[in-house]
Amino acid sequence: MPILLLKCHNKVFVGLINVSSHFIPHISDSIFKFVTRYKNMRSVKNQLVIALVSFFVSINAFQIKAQTPATNQTLTLEQCIDYALKNNIQVKQSELNTELSQINLIQSKANLLPSLNANASHSYNIGRTIDRFTNQFADAEVLSQNFSLSTDVTLFSGLQNYNTIQQNKFTYLAGKYDIEKMKNDVALNIATAYLQILYSVEAVENAKNQMGITEGQVDRTKKLVEAGSTAKGTLLDIQSQLASEELNLTSAQNQLDIAYLSLAQLLNMPSAEGLTIVKPELAIPTEALISASSLQIYTTAVGTLPEIKSAENKVKSAEKAVDVAWGGLSPRLVFSASYGTGYSGASQRAVGLPSFQGYSPDGSITSAGDTVLSPSFSKGTYEKIPYTDQYHDNINKSFGFYLTVPLFNRFQTKTSIDRARIQKLNADLTVESTKLQIQKNVQQAYADASAGLKKYNASKKAIDAMQESFKYTEQKFNVGMVNTNDYNTAKNKLIKAQSDLLQAKYEFVFKTKVLDFYQGKPLKF
Repeated sequence: MPILLLKCHNKVFVGLINVSSHFIPHISDSIFKFVTRYKNMRSVKNQLVIALVSFFVSINAFQIKAQTPATNQTLTLEQCIDYALKNNIQVKQSELNTELSQINLIQSKANLLPSLNANASHSYNIGRTIDRFTNQFADAEVLSQNFSLSTDVTLFSGLQNYNTIQQNKFTYLAGKYDIEKMKNDVALNIATAYLQILYSVEAVENAKNQMGITEGQVDRTKKLVEAGSTAKGTLLDIQSQLASEELNLTSAQNQLDIAYLSLAQLLNMPSAEGLTIVKPELAIPTEALISASSLQIYTTAVGTLPEIKSAENKVKSAEKAVDVAWGGLSPRLVFSASYGTGYSGASQRAVGLPSFQGYSPDGSITSAGDTVLSPSFSKGTYEKIPYTDQYHDNINKSFGFYLTVPLFNRFQTKTSIDRARIQKLNADLTVESTKLQIQKNVQQAYADASAGLKKYNASKKAIDAMQESFKYTEQKFNVGMVNTNDYNTAKNKLIKAQSDLLQAKYEFVFKTKVLDFYQGKPLKF
């Protein structure tokens, strides 16, 4: 929020202007005009000094506002579903899990490549030790350096690497279908909340219409009571009926508010304030609702629904997991190679050779009493071997093949195979369970839709008859041929018939949308 400081006559006025950044240029122009005007009116000493101190924008609040539908915007079902899919936390988490599966797939492919590592060391040894380059004892401080490159690659491991790639590929595909399944669940939940709002809107309209009729009857009865042609008890009974209908209206309005709140929560909106939806025309057929049978719908659903494809890919992944486990019984062949060199501070080479100095007594005497003479030599001169010479002379290369044959590992491989086999059987059962659940859902939705259509048609006939009956009762009540109890009874029967018709209508609409969903049709009106 911008902070505006105005200084006038040595007084500072601080104003907080709650405007967005694109209004700042217009504010600046207005301030400039004001300053110009003020300068013409006052002296330079009293002129207005304006300073813009800071401008703070809450980035998080801006992002939320940018992602939230505009206030008072009327949304269609498709817009609600699109917005929910972009902001649903569970969908985002599922997408992140799928990204992890993709990373695992990439890594399993990379495991087929050789490894390459560089190693270096720089160390000091203090005390008596054997120098690895001179193979001699060294008593002084010795500096040692080692550098090497090494590589290895697995040539054969029972096809474990290949099967791991296949396993991770099927896991990744299953994750992608899980995302689609979650999106479908979100769409169905949004459609349910959307229809609940439509139902509540019509319930409120019906309650208002009934109140309007009763209010008119109250006004008429008041006039009759004032004229003395009707007892006051009749007015009280009609007013009691009006109070009951006001309670029904309040309850219907509360249900509408709750329905909007539920939709807002599914959309991850901060509140339901200003949220409205488009009210589509819902055509209710009088004939059979669909041409396809429940078996045909189920067959279509099994071939298209992502939860089936996800379960099938998980079965394939489990099969490859069994192959990976069996690969643990196979010998493992690895090729390895290295290239290295090093330096030692104890390595020396002779510069000057020793020279013969003659013979001198060594302190020994022979058995005959003669003095023993030994040759003597002068000491040679030595120097440390330079870095470059040592790095060249100490180069070592190695390569080889290493074969590992598993003979006994405390039954770890066997238990791994058994676990993988059980997980595969469990994945098979998950596929069957998913298919059975879909079949049950399709059959139930088909039966409910068929029953809902029959109930709607029956309720429509009943309400037509009830409206005629109430109209006739109202006419008789107006001429005093029936009492208020009969009038209120007829009115309540009409209200119940309208409620039954409304409920049957939206039950039928929802079940047909469920059947459309199982046939791969988009959720829309």
